[in-house]
Amino acid sequence: MDFEARGISAIIKTGQAMKKWLLGTAAAAGVALGTDAASAAALSTPSMSGPLAANPNPISLDAGPVGKIYVDGIVSGLGFWQDDHVPGDQAWHADLGNGQIFVQKTDGWLQFYVQAGAYSLPSLGTPYLNAGDTISDTFGAVPVAYAKLAPTDNFSIEAGKLPTLVGDEYTFTFENMDIERGLLWNQEPAVSRGVQANYTAGPVSFALSWNDGFYSDRLNWLSGSAAWTIDSSNTLSLIGGGNIGHTGYSTFATPLAQNNGNIFNLIYTWTSGPWTVSPYGQFANVPDNAGLGITHSVSSTGGAVLVSYSVNDDWKVAARGEYISSSGNSLAGTPNLLYGPGSNAWSLTITPTYQHGIFFARGEASYVGAGDTTPGFAFGPNLDRTSQVRLVLETGVLF
Repeated sequence: MDFEARGISAIIKTGQAMKKWLLGTAAAAGVALGTDAASAAALSTPSMSGPLAANPNPISLDAGPVGKIYVDGIVSGLGFWQDDHVPGDQAWHADLGNGQIFVQKTDGWLQFYVQAGAYSLPSLGTPYLNAGDTISDTFGAVPVAYAKLAPTDNFSIEAGKLPTLVGDEYTFTFENMDIERGLLWNQEPAVSRGVQANYTAGPVSFALSWNDGFYSDRLNWLSGSAAWTIDSSNTLSLIGGGNIGHTGYSTFATPLAQNNGNIFNLIYTWTSGPWTVSPYGQFANVPDNAGLGITHSVSSTGGAVLVSYSVNDDWKVAARGEYISSSGNSLAGTPNLLYGPGSNAWSLTITPTYQHGIFFARGEASYVGAGDTTPGFAFGPNLDRTSQVRLVLETGVLF
């Protein structure tokens, strides 16, 4: 199901209407408004790896003693076709990809960030969940929100609903090189509630977080990261996280096995001119725990390469390749992390992107292949097929 011209026009008008509403609301409250061309460097949140770029002229509100507050956001539509969908899913989807507003204060000793609205979280090799169900089953209508104490330029503490430190892909479609998250992302936490401390010493930055892991509402996870900016082109990061206790229940957002395990990443990023290349490795382990019904330990090992190339000011092309394998076998009762215990999978994704001003449109083609699958855990109407192809379109405005 493709988006016709009138659909694209409606998305643009919706973004413009949201911006006018913000202007009118603030004006009625007597708050001074403007746009700040210099704010592009300051608005590093939400994080975006490209090829999409945030509006360099967001609304700025002079809120008196509170200081300057920035407001921007995204409205996008999403549609795709897939083969070998599982029961309960469909071959065709058209949905709201994002309808979100970002409000933040980025200077002073007290700062904050609030991200609110609707979103869908498409990821490779998993059934699609529409935006309405995604909100109710995952992180709510305010998926990210936190207060930040920054007593110095190189030290800060954040508390609230925080983006995870784990992985090389962010949570929402617009933040990433590709529209859909990858196979490795499916093993990672996305948003966690907790507290995080950040410290920078020259080219090295550290973060340490006490949180609830896979959104479990139990503060029993520790996550940490160390990043070394070697030079202007090269960065190396080591990331780890895990449950230091145990969580005896699961929800859609809180898988029992992964939330009671540990996960580690080694990420290298190289940028030069129009190129960005980021290979990374991932290892996750779930120890046995008879009290939780996990009678055998299980692990997954994977690697991915993310690539983005800027053709010109308007056109970019991104690609991702990845492979992941899991241990165990179904006869031994090993927990399933992928497409049955002991299964493996690989994927290829390519995503050309057009962005001019605040408008963007991008398409995506992806392929997932699975091996050593267990019937009942794979693709297709009988859950026994070993591949899936998807074609995706996302278009909208970053206002």
